[in-house]
Amino acid sequence: MLPRIPLLLLVWLLAAPPAAAESVYILHDRDVPQAAYAARKLGEALTERGDVVLADRRGYDRLVSLAVNKHRLGPEAFAIVPEGRFVTVYGGDLRGMIYGALALSEMLRNGTPLARVEAVEERPHLEFRGIKFNLPWETYRPSSALDQHYETARDLRYWEAFLDMMVENRFNVVSLWNMHPFTFMVRPKNFPEASPWSDEQFADWQRLYREIFRMAKERALDTYIVHWSIFVSREFSEAHGVAKENFYPHYYVPGDSSEIVRRYVRESVEQVLEEYPDLDGIGISHGEGMAGMTPLERQQWMDDVIIAGMLEANRRVKLIHRVPFSSGTSSDPGVSGDVEQVTRRAMEQLGDRFEGPIWVEMKFNWSHAHSTPKLVKVHGGKLGDTYFDPPPTNYKVTWMARNEDFFALRWGVPEFVREHIALNASADHVGGYFVGSETYIPALDYFTAVKEPVDWTWAFERQWLFYKLWGRLLYDPATPDAVFQAEFNRRYGARGDNLLAALSLASNTQLRLASLYDSRWDFTLYSEGFLALQGDYTRYIGVDHLIDHPTMDPDYVSVADYVSRLGAGGSFGAGRITPPLLADLLERDNREALRLVEGIDVSDYASLRYEIADIRTWAHLGLHLAEKLRGAVALQTYRTAGDEANKRAAIAHLRRAVAAWDEVVSITRPLYRDMKLTHYNHNFFVANDDNLFHWALVRDEVARDVAVAEAATAPVSESVLE
Repeated sequence: MLPRIPLLLLVWLLAAPPAAAESVYILHDRDVPQAAYAARKLGEALTERGDVVLADRRGYDRLVSLAVNKHRLGPEAFAIVPEGRFVTVYGGDLRGMIYGALALSEMLRNGTPLARVEAVEERPHLEFRGIKFNLPWETYRPSSALDQHYETARDLRYWEAFLDMMVENRFNVVSLWNMHPFTFMVRPKNFPEASPWSDEQFADWQRLYREIFRMAKERALDTYIVHWSIFVSREFSEAHGVAKENFYPHYYVPGDSSEIVRRYVRESVEQVLEEYPDLDGIGISHGEGMAGMTPLERQQWMDDVIIAGMLEANRRVKLIHRVPFSSGTSSDPGVSGDVEQVTRRAMEQLGDRFEGPIWVEMKFNWSHAHSTPKLVKVHGGKLGDTYFDPPPTNYKVTWMARNEDFFALRWGVPEFVREHIALNASADHVGGYFVGSETYIPALDYFTAVKEPVDWTWAFERQWLFYKLWGRLLYDPATPDAVFQAEFNRRYGARGDNLLAALSLASNTQLRLASLYDSRWDFTLYSEGFLALQGDYTRYIGVDHLIDHPTMDPDYVSVADYVSRLGAGGSFGAGRITPPLLADLLERDNREALRLVEGIDVSDYASLRYEIADIRTWAHLGLHLAEKLRGAVALQTYRTAGDEANKRAAIAHLRRAVAAWDEVVSITRPLYRDMKLTHYNHNFFVANDDNLFHWALVRDEVARDVAVAEAATAPVSESVLE
């Protein structure tokens, strides 16, 4: 395993004077794209240090050798072996060799010269470490919030940067999702009428996909396209009078299993795999576009169409098999043991016809994996043990860690990710994780309001710690906090000393809210905005809704349950997180986060200003929740037991909650634009056509809590006595 570098040593290395420049030759196989990429990235790090990278090996001071050594190392593992003037980087395969070169590059950037590099060795903990990326064309749930990324996601410079980030953080799978990818990639041989493009437009789409897959292959990343079931192009539908709703922008529609649709989709799958040799596989989904079909009919359609098309291709490919989301004939969510049995049998019957294990995707805690690290539910409800008992032989579970909770604010809680992996990835049947969003695309930066230069171009670069935590810890959960802290110091020098600790304390606010407030699909909770689906609309979580709503984490106690049990003379056992305890934890951690960043000078550095502003924003959101919980307990106690002191306490706490929200508005108003959010019914919480969100836009709803408390009445019995 990689020796752990103490934080103080890292800080000393960062502060140490640079060593004298040296001439370095990087020995690698120039005919192998992955080796050339590894050498190029290592050369960039050396050049940044002031070293000279030689074009040939004559006259070098030091030589770095990049090679594959399958006998010494397993897949994706790497070793760095220093010997005097020589440093050898071995990978168990090409992917491992790239990781080794990037690990050496990280050491150089953190202040360690080649002369002081120590021997290290690392190996992967999980096989599958993927990104879920929803493409903005023919995307799921049409929305202006997703459409705005269209041009950015067609920019190859964007993809080069995004894929660099992925391999740097040791993700190994990029999955591209949209409803009907095929007409963007091929002109179907037997159905050219399905294509909506001119020759020039189609050539541009082909170039985009080919280059994405080529760059991914150069970085040793696996690529998949994933889509939603029975969808076709509008042009195909109109030409043949079939699948009359099965095209963008519709999605909750009946399945059309006519033979012409089956043939069109099956042949499109086969043609895509043959025309794009750098594409590794396809993901299937038994979800939208299949209403009116039973689970067995849906599985049979998959076997006869998508699976058949994949198996008819002229090469072996990889398969992502999403578990079914519906147990009936509608598109409504639901789980059932019978459906699980049907799906397991279908996967087992495939044997080893696909390359590697079949990756079985399951949504962890539905759309809100960033809640409790305990598995409470999947899409539709509680998961049975059908997929795990007996242990599978040809498939592995990959948890989908969806993020629908924070898009604007930076986030990073290392211990949460470690605990998540420890609790859910130790069994042999678990292959890894996806990380990504449905209603947020990390492409266009539509957040930043300041006019000063910042250190990022694309949206994902703002959330650099989020990706680094998930990627590096999925590869090695024992990676210490010093690695992440070193990145703060590399970016911000000594001013970054406290930022990891402060951000971890403050962004715990989001995890605690999502554990306190039960959620299901995407819009049932947006933690960053304190918004939740209530009836037909998503709006601010008012005090009444907070009181009555159940919790996600079974150890958390709702306000209503807490007041009811205490009123009946009951108590709660050890380990239960009651509203008063949660309020105290929020107060403690967020006060400390604010203390850690107090007095840091950001006047000359806009990027650092955002980092610290996000910490302060999470902290004041946490203080807001703490006061809101205290006010909710006092209000519910007054309504059930009376005593005007409880009403006065509720009003006072809820006023302090409003004051904390005002701090959030004060911090974010100069830095953040009004931001587009997608929503099912296009009516979020304010009257605007673009679903714009900013904390300032919901301030009136926040203040309404005080009015609710002021209007509260005591129980009838006490009113009568008065």
